[in-house]
Amino acid sequence: MTGLASRFFGTALVYAVLGMTLGLVMGMTHDHAQMPTHAHILVVGWVSFALFGFFYHLFPAAASSSLANIHFWLAEASLLVLLIGLFQIFSGRTDAGEPFAAAGSAGLLASTILFAIIAWPTVRRG
Repeated sequence: MTGLASRFFGTALVYAVLGMTLGLVMGMTHDHAQMPTHAHILVVGWVSFALFGFFYHLFPAAASSSLANIHFWLAEASLLVLLIGLFQIFSGRTDAGEPFAAAGSAGLLASTILFAIIAWPTVRRG
């Protein structure tokens, strides 16, 4: 695995470790307030980013486009902004976190739409 595929999969591994660590900390402290943050780290960061990595590995022509590079950076930045917002919200600082959560969510939606635009021609070809 190289290039964009490797970058997506590599960051997915980081998110897997972070998400599982947060889950372990919640279990050990019996404080599950960050459950939504934990879930987003694992589902978006680990699962979605790993799937993006596998897609770009299987279809390197799609990974070579400038749109794919934009997809990577938009997805990565948006997830970080979302996680900052979620952590703030579920730490009781809703007013501070909501703008971050909203911006991160919108960015992730935009990055997913961009991925759909990138992937659709490959899917249509069969």
